[in-house]
Amino acid sequence: MKADEAIIALLLERGADKTCCPSEVARRLAGPDEDWRDRMGDVHAATQKMYGDGSVAISWKGKPRAVSDGPYRIALRGASAN
Repeated sequence: MKADEAIIALLLERGADKTCCPSEVARRLAGPDEDWRDRMGDVHAATQKMYGDGSVAISWKGKPRAVSDGPYRIALRGASAN
């Protein structure tokens, strides 16, 4: 599974108006046999690309962000990003 697919899958499982942490996506990608931290670069890159094409929103503590660095949450675009 690619990082963008994992982001969408996790958010769809959670439902409307829900967010996820990039580390949750990385853990899903890594599975039980890989260090999830090694997948964070993939998640950040996918998040930034998806933000650029308008499919996700990025926020921190309910405030919109434009870049996927530092702490942030991911939401499907149009959903509340809390």
